[in-house]
Amino acid sequence: MTQTPPATAAPPGPRHSPQRALAPDLARGAMLLFIALANAGNCAFAGQPGIDSTPHGAERVVDFLMITLVNSRAYPVFAVMFGYSLVQLARRRATDPDGGRGVLLRRNACLIGFGFVHATLLYFGDFLGAYGIVGIVATLVLLPRGDRFHRLVLWLWGLQTLEAAAVAVAVVLRWRRGPATLTNAADPSLAASSYGRSVLDRLAEWPVHTATVIPFIVIVWLGIWAARRRILEDPAAHRPLLRRVACAGLGVAIVGALPYAFVSAGIAHVDAGTVHRMSWLHAVTGEYAGPGYVALFGLAAARLARPRHPRSDRAVRCVDAVAALGRQSLTSYLAQSVVWLALFSRWALDLGGSTYVATLAGLLVWTGSVGWAWAMDRRGRRGPAETVLRRIAYGVRARPARPAHRAV
Repeated sequence: MTQTPPATAAPPGPRHSPQRALAPDLARGAMLLFIALANAGNCAFAGQPGIDSTPHGAERVVDFLMITLVNSRAYPVFAVMFGYSLVQLARRRATDPDGGRGVLLRRNACLIGFGFVHATLLYFGDFLGAYGIVGIVATLVLLPRGDRFHRLVLWLWGLQTLEAAAVAVAVVLRWRRGPATLTNAADPSLAASSYGRSVLDRLAEWPVHTATVIPFIVIVWLGIWAARRRILEDPAAHRPLLRRVACAGLGVAIVGALPYAFVSAGIAHVDAGTVHRMSWLHAVTGEYAGPGYVALFGLAAARLARPRHPRSDRAVRCVDAVAALGRQSLTSYLAQSVVWLALFSRWALDLGGSTYVATLAGLLVWTGSVGWAWAMDRRGRRGPAETVLRRIAYGVRARPARPAHRAV
């Protein structure tokens, strides 16, 4: 590799952990718990939303919390953060001759490849391929635009709010009592009797799933809008905005989920048409959890950065460990799918059908991944998936610096 002449600054590579803002990594690391809980449920019940349709006892509480806080409310967080990261990366590569476009295009093309392999070998409900496609579109169409153009995304969210309100009104006005329950939409690959059969099923399921989630580009675009204002780099300066977004976003997401949650917990008894409208309201309002949760973690990061009395070493380690997982979220996401395949496939351990097993598996896998990521981070090592992605995107071997001990 040729040495860069002293008079020319080398284009920046991947940002090392001591330089990174806390809020994005903390949000990714924490929300991987919700991803684990949601995907474990999908695999345990071989369908979506991945809950027991006839819950008893404490299962009712678990179903209610899953529908209210987790299902369709975790992926929007990663969509917001994906858009945010596109701007951050482009900003760091601004000195490149192409303004960083080449790096972004290689990185997103690599995500499509990751998604294809992930979906084929492990789990049909992959989002990586969709992120790659949306990332390429955003790189070519959205990132070069000015502030006036990006204000359009706020109008789109306004129109979506009107849609959510209309669906809510339809749920209330057309509420009909009946015997319908919340049933899982079956995914054949999750119920396959052999690994080979599951691979064939996933090859058919992944393109359809990817096409249906591409519209989350509106959520990604909101992340781009936020990143252009550096909201998470300096959350303390944007605390009033973050409070409003957290309250409004999570408020809409939770209220919109309540009717569907009551049915899932066996509290409300309605007909099939009402359940369908509740499901639609649940999905539409779930997108608001993305900015809502991100704003909440932004407020948490601002509070942690505030000079106060010294915090315990345990608190410091916990925050750093979750943030470390956020820096290795790609590896953790892929590793989770390996575990679900082993635990819940009918041709493997076949532990599906239990709310308690699925919930416990999600909690244990996330906790274990936090410990692993923290240990890797302390040694100055990236996850293997992050290493491959950066190697392809940047074309150089870049090792992270050992993170400095951060006082929070």
